[in-house]
Amino acid sequence: MAPVEPVEYLVIGHIAQDVTPYGYVLGGTAAYAALTASRLGLRVGVVTRAAPDAVVLSDLSGVALHCRPASQTTTFENVYEDGRRVQWVRAVADPLTLDDVPPAWRDASVVHLAPIARELSPTLAQAFPQSLVGATPQGWMRSWDGEGRVVYRPLEAPARDLAGVDALVLSEEDVRYNEEHVRVLVEALPLVVVTLAEAGCRVYLQGRATRFPARPATCLVDPTGAGDVFAAAFFVRFWETDDAAEAARFANVVASFSVEGVGTSAIPTRDQVELWRRNNGW
Repeated sequence: MAPVEPVEYLVIGHIAQDVTPYGYVLGGTAAYAALTASRLGLRVGVVTRAAPDAVVLSDLSGVALHCRPASQTTTFENVYEDGRRVQWVRAVADPLTLDDVPPAWRDASVVHLAPIARELSPTLAQAFPQSLVGATPQGWMRSWDGEGRVVYRPLEAPARDLAGVDALVLSEEDVRYNEEHVRVLVEALPLVVVTLAEAGCRVYLQGRATRFPARPATCLVDPTGAGDVFAAAFFVRFWETDDAAEAARFANVVASFSVEGVGTSAIPTRDQVELWRRNNGW
């Protein structure tokens, strides 16, 4: 077996296969985040679980994949109704723990905890004290009923549950547009970013909120995964600059490109992003 090479950006979470009218497509925060970090020029590794027949894994080109076997692959079906997404869980793979992470990857510069179906514990953040630990908590704030319809379940004790997380990125949809739930998260963590779709994002740094506008997309083809793309771009740029405002502006541009194509096809490269920013004074 070839040795596992170190990575700069480590993503931990289930790769998903999303049900569409055209068959399964690659889904899950881990997939969108990993491809984003890779296209921005980082060496990326993903720790996940999936069934051996998960054909969507072949779409993760350029990413080092450590996939533990599972009896089934996490599967979602997303339906958009009046501009809002209704999600259904069709299958969930086995959980992930620190033991699943190759030792060579445990010193990654950025560790992105990317749960989508409660498959890893938030306490995993404390296992990477030398890394910038970012989290997209939507998978910790989800439950589902007997039919698989996803419902919102807020974190019971964010200050305790998210200890070790340096930066949190979530959407206003993740908390069902409840500002009180955002406030609780902001009080628990030094850096929280709430994405606002085409309105950009709001950054809470030490409790102080600043709004950053989005780059207007030339067209809206597919919004799926845009928040995950934003999160990865934000973590990458924040690690590079230690500047939350710069990271927000950068991530807004990256995410706006991503909605201009189907699935992960429009996630931009670093050169695309920087060229647009230079030409438009961003």
